[in-house]
Formats: sequence, C-alpha cells, structure tokens
Amino acid sequence: MAQHNLGTVISFEFFRTITRKRFWLGTLAFPAAIAVILVLTVISNTATSSTSDAQKSAQFSVTYTDDSGLITDQSATMFGAVQASSSGQGIDAIKEGTTDAYFAFPADPVTEPIQVYAVDQGIFENGKYAAVAQEMLSQSVQEKIGSPQLASIAQHPATINVTTYQGSAEAGGLNSAVPPLLFILVFYGLIMLLAGQMVNSTLEEKENRVTEMILTTLKPTTLITGKVITLFMIGLLQALVFALPVVIGYVFFRDQLNLPSLDLSQLAFDPVRMTVGFLLMLGGFSLYTTTLVAVGAAMPTAKEAGSFIGVMMALIFVPLYVIGLVVSAPHAVIVQIFTYFPFTAPTTALIRNGLGTLGIVESIIVIAILFFSAAVMLRLAVSIFQYGSISYTKKVPLRSVLSRRAG
Repeated sequence: MAQHNLGTVISFEFFRTITRKRFWLGTLAFPAAIAVILVLTVISNTATSSTSDAQKSAQFSVTYTDDSGLITDQSATMFGAVQASSSGQGIDAIKEGTTDAYFAFPADPVTEPIQVYAVDQGIFENGKYAAVAQEMLSQSVQEKIGSPQLASIAQHPATINVTTYQGSAEAGGLNSAVPPLLFILVFYGLIMLLAGQMVNSTLEEKENRVTEMILTTLKPTTLITGKVITLFMIGLLQALVFALPVVIGYVFFRDQLNLPSLDLSQLAFDPVRMTVGFLLMLGGFSLYTTTLVAVGAAMPTAKEAGSFIGVMMALIFVPLYVIGLVVSAPHAVIVQIFTYFPFTAPTTALIRNGLGTLGIVESIIVIAILFFSAAVMLRLAVSIFQYGSISYTKKVPLRSVLSRRAG
C-alpha cells in the first residue's frame, strides 16, 4: 500500500509538473538562448574572420621609416610601401592628402610601439592600418630568418607533452581531471535550475490550503519522499534538454564556433574518482533538495521562502572564493572546514576529487556526511510539513518542531 501511494505521488507530481506550460517555457528558454548565442557567434566569427583577412590585404598608399632595419625591400614592395625621408615628411603627406598612411617602425619593435599615422576612415575601418603594419613587420622578420620552420617556432610556442608517473603507473594529468570535474557543472546546473521547484513542491499545497486534506489519505513521509524523488526525475529530464544544444553545437558547428578540438579518446576515466564524483554530486543534490523542501514546508509564502533560496545559492559558491587554496593547499584549515561542512562539502570535495587531492578515506567520510545530512533534512522536512499543516499564514518555528519531536 505504501509503495502504491509512493508511486501515485511520484506519477502525479511528475506529470503535473511537466504538463505545465511554464515548466516548458522555463526549460526551453535556456537551450533557446544557447541556440541564439551559437547562431550569433557563428555569424560574428565569420564576419570577424572576413574582416581580419580583408584588413591584412587592404590596399592603400603607404610610406614608412624604419629605425629597426628589419623591414625588407621585398616586404615593402608586397604592400606597396615607399620609404619616407623622415617622420615629418610622412605625416605631412597624410595631412596634404597625398598618402593614406605612414608607419614609423622604431629601433626596437619588441619594447617600443609602432607609430601609425593615417587618414581617418572611421573606428572600424582604421583597424586595417595596424593590421597591415603588423603583417608588414611579420613578413620582413620571416624573410630575415630565412626558414619557414624557424619563423613558425618564433611566432608560435612549441607543443609539449608532459608524462608523469604515480609509482609505476602513468598519471592521467589534466586528462584524468576533466571527467570527474564535470560533476560539479552538473551539480551547479541542477541546483540553480531546480531551487525554485524544490521550494514550491511543498509550498504550493500550503498556499492552496489543501495540506490537511492530503494528509488524510497519505503519510507525510510518503508525500515528501515522493516529491523528492520527483525532483530527481525532473532534474534528469531538464539536464537532458539543456545538454542537447551543446551537443549539437559541438558536433555540427565546432569549427564555426572556434571551439578547441576535444579529443575524447585522450580523457582518462578513473573509475574510483568517477564513482566518488558521482556519489558526491548525488549526496550534495540530495542534501540541497531536502533542505529546500523543508524550507518550502516551513514558509507560508513563496516571497518569504525566496530569501532562503539566496542563502542556499551563496553556500554552493562560497568555496570558490578560496579556490586558490583548494587547488594549491588542500590541507589548509579553511579548505578542511569547507570539505567537511555539509553545505560547502559538495563544491569543495568535487573540486578536490577532480584534482586528485581528496583521499579515499576523506571521500568516504564526506559522502557519509552528505547522505546522513540529507536523511536528517528529509526527516526534518516531514516533521515541518506535518506540524505546519495548519500554519497557512505564518512560519513554522524550527524550535517548536524539534521540541514536539523530543516530547
């Protein structure tokens, strides 16, 4: 009978939520915004690339002086540049309208800027002068070097692969940190998107004043547990919807978006760290869900519950203020406090697990703390909902609930 009631609650809550227009409006708004951003990014990148190429090859009359001795005749000829006798002559020619631009290359272009004087063509068109001056210098340097390979090395840093070992086994490095760190993104996304839903799951019955009627047919434990499970299901559904445009953008428009190539075959999936990461995320989500459900049960209106949502959101971001210590000094006192305090533990422990600084014993302790705290908050939420079933117009005092349970 209890299982039947639990299934009924889950089915009712799930379909009641996903059949509402506002749920889909809120759910689809994010992927729609991402889709718009992707389209604008593709258009912008295409236009920027075309503009950059056009500026580098822009044709206009140029004079120059070269104190560095780097500019070659071939490079000057390529850009149609004519050497001026002095900077004064170059600038005067622009003022008189006989030349479009004058470049003054300093003795040391590494420490001194290249001075460019030119006819004003507007804010965006003026960018072509700097682009041509830079290209003219680059072409000259490459000719001086005399080797395309050496010129490429001088312009671009070499690619270096670092291999490290933990004992006799090769360490995964950054490739082993990325997969478990993805759990923190999922955790943040779920909490931020479902916080309001978590509070409203119990607040709605109070605002509609149907709590007493519901409790005549259902145990409060069954009702609250069903609502929590439903929130897990809705979170999974929303995560899938939100991930869809990201996957489409990466698979079909990666080049247009200038996304760095991501070779999934290089990622190292450490089964221990992945399991720990999943359990930390699940425990953290359980704790925040049950806590916000308890807040909804205690508050008389959504307006009064809103301030508590802000506090909960702040708690998941607080560890980021000491991210430097979390990364470089995981055993610092403040990091240890954040690791074991239930409401900051998910963020701190997920980061440390991804970076490989969370030991297996610490992992077990933190996971136990999270699930134990979630169980306590679930029991508290049930008590608050039951005790506050007739408190439609005022907050349910936590002290009264605890003293009633003790009595």
